[in-house]
Amino acid sequence: MSSNVLELKQEQDLQQKLSPQQIQYIKLLQLDTFDLERRIEEELEENPLLEEGLGEEEQREEDEIDATAEEMENELETEDDEEDFDVEDLLNNTDDMYGYNASPGYQGDDEDRDRPMPADQSLPEQLQGQISFLNLDETDEIIADQIIGSIDEDGYLKREIDSILDDILFNHGIEIEEEDVQKVLRQVQSLEPAGIAARDLQECLLLQLRRMPEDVDGRDTAIAMLEDEYEAFTKKHFDKLQKRLDVDERELKTAFDLIRQRLDPKPGEGEFSEETNYITPDFSVRYVDGEFVITLNGRNAPDLHVSRHYRKMLEKLKAQKKSDDVDEVDEETEEFLKDKFSSAQWFIDSINQRRHTMYLVMDAIVQLQEDFFRYGEGHLKPMILKDIAEIIDMDISTVSRVVNGKYVQTEWGVYELKYFFSEGLETVDGEEVSNKEVKAELQRIVDAEDKTDPMSDQDLADALEEKGFKIARRTVSKYRKQLGIPVARLRREIVLSEEASSED
Repeated sequence: MSSNVLELKQEQDLQQKLSPQQIQYIKLLQLDTFDLERRIEEELEENPLLEEGLGEEEQREEDEIDATAEEMENELETEDDEEDFDVEDLLNNTDDMYGYNASPGYQGDDEDRDRPMPADQSLPEQLQGQISFLNLDETDEIIADQIIGSIDEDGYLKREIDSILDDILFNHGIEIEEEDVQKVLRQVQSLEPAGIAARDLQECLLLQLRRMPEDVDGRDTAIAMLEDEYEAFTKKHFDKLQKRLDVDERELKTAFDLIRQRLDPKPGEGEFSEETNYITPDFSVRYVDGEFVITLNGRNAPDLHVSRHYRKMLEKLKAQKKSDDVDEVDEETEEFLKDKFSSAQWFIDSINQRRHTMYLVMDAIVQLQEDFFRYGEGHLKPMILKDIAEIIDMDISTVSRVVNGKYVQTEWGVYELKYFFSEGLETVDGEEVSNKEVKAELQRIVDAEDKTDPMSDQDLADALEEKGFKIARRTVSKYRKQLGIPVARLRREIVLSEEASSED
């Protein structure tokens, strides 16, 4: 006989929950400079107690500093009226005169902040402008608008004709035939840039070739190759192409070079977006007098404070509550002010904590990659997120949030922080090097190889071992793909023989 027994158990479970301020800090930490600026603007709009600029005490200190500086400047002008100096020397040596600013605040970006964006038209706007010269009727203009709106950022028309027909019927109530869309599509494809609104790469290249004058060397062979032997073209089966197109080695090379050097496989690239995206460095690192100076972009360290006016209002309400006039206290106003006051203080604290964490991470990166920041590329060391986390005594997830999407201005250019992280490989001599250095060497080997007989992945592995990097073939294959290097067969090129060259 079985019986059901109901049993109660008491267990103790320890869970860590994040406070609202910690969640806010984590979200702010992963924002880049541009997104942080927008987030601060949103907070300023939502919270009337939060204000941008120096607080009352900080402003008083600034005013005192400015006044002192002005007095010193007046004294110097009086003392040096009769002293001769070179104006050019003065302008070119401001760093020596005033020293380097080691405090957070990327001064160079203050000018960039107000710099106007380029006034270039987007690609859809360019195409719409050209459409007006085609003298289309009202229906054809609707079709052209639908086609242009369906072009992707690479310049291709990826939507099916049937989908365009359905959209026009749904949006405009006009029933049209496929031939009508095909006719307007050919007109759109006649616009600039050449190759626009193609439905695949083959059509894109052919559209560009047909725009060229008929006397361009290799044009007719290239058109025939793309129209009739496209598969052999993509696989670089040179022998088959020579035979099927009935051309010699020199004619085939001329056609290949024409396609590779003068045609654009992505005619919309770089023209489609309405804005030009600029990379704004989050940090600046300089090597000055034997020391590294790390500067945090000023937009990452804005001056925020709680409004003095609202702070006094809250204090007044609290004072009224303690007095006999309890009925006169506006409870709803007090609650609103207390809530916004806490939110403003949390936000300011989170911004300050974010700034401190970012600085710690950048400082640790500089410590581990000192040779790179002093001497440039070729001196990168293996480094993973855990290495930084151990130095600053924080979680790997925190380091990851700081690194993601952040950039640093160095003596050698602007680099994403992710660039400095890589796995290590051991050389034949037992020295540990960054896999980025191995990839760079792999790229150099491929660039220098015989293009008539490209190296296989095993050949590349052997060549790397000769350079001191012992690496497996499958790893070479992985690195090759990461570098965007095609397999050996697709790297093969036509190099004219001496006999064919002499005929030129």
